[in-house]
Amino acid sequence: MAFTIKKSWSDALVFGLSVFLIFCLIFESYIELPLLVAWLGNWHPLVLHFPIVLLILTVCISLFNKNIPGNLLTITTLTSLFTAITGFFLSLGANTKGDILFWHQWLGAGLALLTALWYWLDGNQLGQHMLTKILQLSIVIITVFTGHYGGMITHGEDFLALPKRDDFKDIPKKPIIYEHIVARIIDEKCASCHNPNKQKGEYIMTSLSDLIKGGKIGKAIDLEHPEKSELLKRLHLPREDEGHMPPSEKKQLTSIEIKLIEEWIRLGASDTLQLNHLKSDSPLEALVKTYIQPDEKLSWSKLPEIDKNIIKNLSTEYLTIKRLASNNDALSLNMYSPPKYSSEMVTDLSPIAQNIITMDLSSLPISGKELAFISTCINLEKLEIDRTLVNDSTITHLKTLNKLKVLKIFDTNITDASIETLNELQNLEKLFIKNTKITDKGISRLQKLSSSIQISHGIHEDILSYFVKDSVVKSIKEKE
Repeated sequence: MAFTIKKSWSDALVFGLSVFLIFCLIFESYIELPLLVAWLGNWHPLVLHFPIVLLILTVCISLFNKNIPGNLLTITTLTSLFTAITGFFLSLGANTKGDILFWHQWLGAGLALLTALWYWLDGNQLGQHMLTKILQLSIVIITVFTGHYGGMITHGEDFLALPKRDDFKDIPKKPIIYEHIVARIIDEKCASCHNPNKQKGEYIMTSLSDLIKGGKIGKAIDLEHPEKSELLKRLHLPREDEGHMPPSEKKQLTSIEIKLIEEWIRLGASDTLQLNHLKSDSPLEALVKTYIQPDEKLSWSKLPEIDKNIIKNLSTEYLTIKRLASNNDALSLNMYSPPKYSSEMVTDLSPIAQNIITMDLSSLPISGKELAFISTCINLEKLEIDRTLVNDSTITHLKTLNKLKVLKIFDTNITDASIETLNELQNLEKLFIKNTKITDKGISRLQKLSSSIQISHGIHEDILSYFVKDSVVKSIKEKE
């Protein structure tokens, strides 16, 4: 049986694009694109959604209705071919192709060519033939797999994986720093943009050799001058800077994760270094142990036991001590300004020092003695010492607080001289420094050193209500 092919511009265009796509796939290793043609590849992520929707829509109409309206199949075929070709152009920019990119490219090209075959069959009155129906169902299935591989390129291999609790149980007791810690951080925060399938800036971060080698930016890790490593520079750039890694819209590394990678690089960026190789006073050992700490409620369960009578005996009319939960020994401490204050009111709390998780000493005339005591509260996570006599000299006591996440120190006399101390708070996430003597230059410097810290040097609506409420409560207590 002879088939008559329509002689029209659309037939010629579909045929030409199909032949061009097949040519590209066969002679890929010999093709070097002109700059303008290569630029067309950048349109692939923008146009790929159109053929996906059109393919599903057209298949559904064809399966449930004998007639496909107008030029819907023609538009679907042309957009499919254009998307596959621009995807091919884009893939040529990758130095190496991982398995995911390989499958995405060939499935996408196959999908476009099958759509062209459907266009040809429909043009020859075979649109309702059983083989055509099977072809249509195959197109839907391939569309799903092509989109899945495309999603893995953009969002990472496990973007559709079921959520799981990140409880660090898979980290051994004697972890290898790179394999079990550094690579884990990079896989979570960086690898979605820097892998063999998606090499942003021509930089792959999924192996140690590639991590060190870098990409367009040149060598990423400088083993001779670790502090000059381009990777660290990018991590420390202000979040709004174009060169900051990861991009501002992506999940950011925490302060402790940045310091951990920094210290690992300083020690030579080894892939064999283990936790048990480190000295007990090594900064990297402390960072690793803090990083792999279980969730807070589980860590609180390991606190020293505190008898309720001790809490009762230490509590006063101006000192409130509460358990953060009924089934653990984590404590919250809040002291109000008494008629007559002495430093012993704080320093005598040493029996519960290791159990204090949150502490509020704001508006009290605390100085060096109290800060020395606070330094022994090694499990402290939130500290409020705003409107106190704290200064650049006494604040240095806080360096030991590796678990401190929130520090409110506004309305104090600290200056830019405290920047180094604040930077050494390895786990700090939020810092409130309104009405201090820290300058804008100092804030910029701290943000550069610790880009993951959220610094508040003014009153924002989201925290204003908290401060107002807190001040009212304190005022009532002080008047009582």
